[in-house]
Amino acid sequence: MISSGGASTLGGAGRAQTPLAVRMRPVSLDEVAGQAHLLRPGSPIVALADPDAQAPGTVSVILWGPPGTGKTTLAQAIARSSGRRFVELSAITAGVKDVREVMQEALNQRDLYGQSTILFLDEIHRFTKAQQDALLPGVENGWVILIAATTENPSFSVISPLLSRSLLLTLQPLTDDDLGLLIDRAVEDPRGLAGEILLTPEARAALIRLASGDARRALTALEASAGVAVSEAPEESDGAPAVTAEHVAQAVDRALLRYDRQGDEHYDVISAFIKSIRGSDVDAAMHYLARMVEAGEDPRFIARRLVISAAEDIGLADPHALQIAVAAADAVAFIGMPEGRIPLAEATAYLATAAKSNAAYNAINAAVADVKAGRMGPVPKHLRDAHYPGAKRLGHGRGYVYPHDHDLGVVPQQYLPDELQGRRYYEPKQHGAERDIAARLERLRRILDA
Repeated sequence: MISSGGASTLGGAGRAQTPLAVRMRPVSLDEVAGQAHLLRPGSPIVALADPDAQAPGTVSVILWGPPGTGKTTLAQAIARSSGRRFVELSAITAGVKDVREVMQEALNQRDLYGQSTILFLDEIHRFTKAQQDALLPGVENGWVILIAATTENPSFSVISPLLSRSLLLTLQPLTDDDLGLLIDRAVEDPRGLAGEILLTPEARAALIRLASGDARRALTALEASAGVAVSEAPEESDGAPAVTAEHVAQAVDRALLRYDRQGDEHYDVISAFIKSIRGSDVDAAMHYLARMVEAGEDPRFIARRLVISAAEDIGLADPHALQIAVAAADAVAFIGMPEGRIPLAEATAYLATAAKSNAAYNAINAAVADVKAGRMGPVPKHLRDAHYPGAKRLGHGRGYVYPHDHDLGVVPQQYLPDELQGRRYYEPKQHGAERDIAARLERLRRILDA
C-alpha cells in the first residue's frame, strides 16, 4: 500500500520493521531454493527434518558455504519440520558459559520431557578451541543435534573431534534460476511484498546479477528497490508502482554492469585485465579488477588468473611476483569478500608495475614441444639411478661427477640426452632480476659445455 506523500509501508505496517529476507525465510524444506544436492530423498538434511526418522535424526552437521546460501534457513526449516526445540547461538557473542548452559538445558528437556534440541551455531569458525571443546559432550552423548554454519573451510577452523562427530555438508552459491524463484516469490507472497509492486524484467535481471548467488543480498536489494519505486510513484496513481533497473541502481548505489559471468563479457573483461597487467598499465588493470569485483565475479577465479600472470608474464624478472599472487589467493580464500578485493588490488598493482619476462613460459613450451615431437633420447647413463641392486652392473651412475666436491659447485658434465646436446630452452631477458640471471647463466653454460 502507499500512504499519503508516497511513504512506503510495503508488506504491511505490522511487518515493516522486519527485513524482507527474514520474512521470506522458508518454513519447510519444500520452500528452500537451491541446494538440490542436499535435499534429495533420504539425504541427511531430509532425515533431520523428518520427525519420524529418529535414528538418522540424531546426527550433527556442519554447513559450509558462502554467505546467503541458506545455512540459517536450512537449520530453521529442519527445526520447524521436525518439531524439535530450536536454540540459536552466535559464535560472535556466545562464550563457553553460554554453550554449557544450552547443553544442560537440552539434557533436562530430553530427560524430563523427551524433547530433543537442535543447537544452531552460526559462524563456528569464530569459536576458540576451548569453546568448541565445550560442544563435544552434548554432541557425543546426543543431548543436542548440532547444526553449525561456517563460511570458512572447516578443515582449518573446526577441531578434529568435532569434525569426526559431524557430517560436513557443502552449500553452493544459488543459481540465477534459484534467485529468480526467490525474487518472484517475495514479490507476490503475503509475507513479502504481497503484490504491491511490479518488477520489470530488466530490474529482475539486475537484482539476480547483483546478488551473485546470495539470496539475502537479492532480497535486501529487492526491498530497497521497491522502497525507491514507491517513494517516487505519483500520489494520484492507482496502480502498483513498477520497479525498474534504474530504481535498483539507485537502491544499491552501484552501476548496473553489463557483465554476464557465463558470457562474452566475462571473457572480455578478464582478457583485458590480464593484458593490462602484461602491458604494465596499472590503472587499466585496476579498472577491470573493479568491474569484476562489482559484478560479483568469483574472486577465486581472479586470484587464479593473477597467479598464472605472475608465472607467465613476469617470471624470474621479479621472483617475488608469484609469491605475492599466491599470497593474495590464500588471503581471498581466508577472509572472503568484500575485504578480499584489497589483497587482489595489491597483487594487481604489484604485477602490473613489475618487470616482465615470459622466458620461463617460453622455456617450458619449447621443452614440451620437443617431447611431443619425440625428441627425447635415453637419459645418459651417468645420471641414472644407481641405488637399486644390479644398477651398477648396468653402468648406471658410473662417471657421475658430484658438483659439491668442486670449488665452483659446477663441473663440465653432460645432462641432456645425446639427441638434444646444445639445445637451449631458457633464454632470460634483460629485464629486472633476469638481467643478473642472464649473466650468471652465460657463465654456467660456458663451464658446463667446456
